Amino acid sequence: MFTTELCDILKIEYPIILGGMVWIGKSELAAAVSEAGGLGLLAAGGMTLEEMSEEAEKVREITSKPFGVNVPLARPDAWDLIERAVKGGASVVATSAGSPKKLTGQIKDLGCTVMHVVPSVSFAEKCADAGVDIVIAEGIEAGGHDGFDEITTMALIPQVVDAVTVPVVAAGGIADGRGFVAALSLGAKGVQMGTRFVATHESAAHPRFKEAILKVGANGTTLTGRTTVGPTRGIKNRLTEMILDAERRGATQDEIFDLIGEGRSAIASIEGDIEEGSVYCGQIGGMIREIKSVKDVIDNVIREAEAVVRSLQRGISD
Repeated sequence: MFTTELCDILKIEYPIILGGMVWIGKSELAAAVSEAGGLGLLAAGGMTLEEMSEEAEKVREITSKPFGVNVPLARPDAWDLIERAVKGGASVVATSAGSPKKLTGQIKDLGCTVMHVVPSVSFAEKCADAGVDIVIAEGIEAGGHDGFDEITTMALIPQVVDAVTVPVVAAGGIADGRGFVAALSLGAKGVQMGTRFVATHESAAHPRFKEAILKVGANGTTLTGRTTVGPTRGIKNRLTEMILDAERRGATQDEIFDLIGEGRSAIASIEGDIEEGSVYCGQIGGMIREIKSVKDVIDNVIREAEAVVRSLQRGISD
């Protein structure tokens, strides 16, 4: 029922993609998503070149199905990371945090499908002009780094779909079959999920990080970074209070960076300090109440989506 153009391009069973999540999107999680019928992405943002080679090799040991890599173009060694991932078996490269023109042509010359994450219609159009195969349009609901435009997924997806001819993937605020069907109804050819996959057994996130997602409420996340790196969504904690206070006081970028220091994402994701670290989490975290296997997550999404479509069909016929 839900085979779309995205499935044909990526050679996957279900149009569901794992979001690129630094420190968390490692081999076990990426392989599990691919093995369950979606597309797993290794998150290269926090990996060294050696780690990328090792993680890609581990994915290939677990599954023979397609997988990819997410590479922030802001990294000076972005091309080296891509080459390592492709050499290890990755067939899809998702880029972010930079111009899609930078490496798209070179990546396609490697025989890979190219996706790029965008927060706005204008960036989506630039992606299409650059030759990107698939646009991932991410709304401000998403966890982690979002766009300065601060457009919600519901408003962003149909506008991007109307603006470009390449397939569009919806990201931000999607964690179940209802969100999946909603995204397809807006014209997307598939979805990308991050927060829902963090709260899985295969996720590399620290247990306290996962538990924090299960406890977060509908208003439990906030945006920081508007005056520095751009809107960044995470669970409210001592760190977000400190950053927001500095922003309200009019602190300069340098003052805020000095205040925050380095490694806040790793402190939360790896060490499990959910008060002093950046606990990246989307607003949809408020409906996640159970840690599941990746297979259960994907199976439940498809099963719920089928039930939603049948319910809509009955309602229309009535």
